[in-house]
Amino acid sequence: MLIGQDIAILGAGVAGLAAARALAFRGAKVTVYERAEAITEVGAGLQLSPNGVAVLTALGLDAASVAMRSNGVMLLDGYTGRTVLHMDLKRYRPDNAFLLMHRADLIDLLAQGARDAGVEIKLLHSVERVTETDASVVLDFENGTQATHAVVIGADGLKSRLRTALNGDVDPFFTGQTAWRAIVPALGGEEPIAMVHMAHGKHVVCYPLRDGSLINIVAVEERSDWTEEGWFHRGDPAELTDHFSGFGGGIPSLLARVTEVSRWGLFRHPVAQHWHGTRTALIGDAAHPTLPFLAQGANLALEDAWVLADCLANMPLESALPAYQLRRRARAERVIEAANGNARNYHLKGPKRAVAHAVLRAGGAVAPRAVIDKFSWLYDHDVTTQTQ
Repeated sequence: MLIGQDIAILGAGVAGLAAARALAFRGAKVTVYERAEAITEVGAGLQLSPNGVAVLTALGLDAASVAMRSNGVMLLDGYTGRTVLHMDLKRYRPDNAFLLMHRADLIDLLAQGARDAGVEIKLLHSVERVTETDASVVLDFENGTQATHAVVIGADGLKSRLRTALNGDVDPFFTGQTAWRAIVPALGGEEPIAMVHMAHGKHVVCYPLRDGSLINIVAVEERSDWTEEGWFHRGDPAELTDHFSGFGGGIPSLLARVTEVSRWGLFRHPVAQHWHGTRTALIGDAAHPTLPFLAQGANLALEDAWVLADCLANMPLESALPAYQLRRRARAERVIEAANGNARNYHLKGPKRAVAHAVLRAGGAVAPRAVIDKFSWLYDHDVTTQTQ
């Protein structure tokens, strides 16, 4: 039972806030420590698929109230704009919620949900050291303060202090790809579809947000001259336009409207070998960072949050943490591998590209639902209806 159990969560992102509400609902006393001075998100969009929406629904949060319902995904030839494959979710998955959402809106929804459940959120608390004992976990913060809790959950992302404490330092490796992210005002009338424009060694994804008032843009290119991780680096809009100048299908005019853009290198991190200690556990990117080519980062974080809370609520601590890792690791690895595959397929060159696009067009014409059903293992997975 979690009633009265003292649990700390490091990080007020999607994983941390979802876990906080899930644990508080089950009776735990939850404190979230966030290093920033406010719970905010810079401009960015994300896609929530049914597996993630199921968790929000089970937590009593209405994501659809602050998101757009996605009608589907379209893969297009980046140079001509010609459709390669149309995954019509509105037609073939009418009962499933695929959402297009501003990340800040999701964070606001989760933060309010956590506070409503009685969670205490402490800002300006950047953890410097995590010390685990048989009886408790001691947190030392950079501001000189210290806290002791019965259980600590690391939801503190790629540079998680707890991940390092459990696994040591493991250097990520650069994938040879950099990405640009921007949001621009919509012109009006854009259909709620995620559009993936594929070219030689690069691609652009765009979709509307906030009732169609904004367009989210992520542009990825293969290049070797990058050394820094993190997506907060400011980029040059003129450079973005120049690097993707060969695109057609409306992309040049879309990129011409960009006034601010962030840029970052895509690094691949291994899935953590150890997801838990005696009284600690990792969730979200702290456990299994994924590349953004299957739109599953936030969805996996939500799944982790629910499963960890479920295990802690129904099992003794010494059994709950290993059970959590057992229930989550194989699925996370499968999703990450699928995302890595998309990264390769979006950037095909030469004859391979022509053949692959021809196969996709033919498959979409003959069996349009089959491509969507290929990912049933991903979207139909509902952790809220599963037991240990």
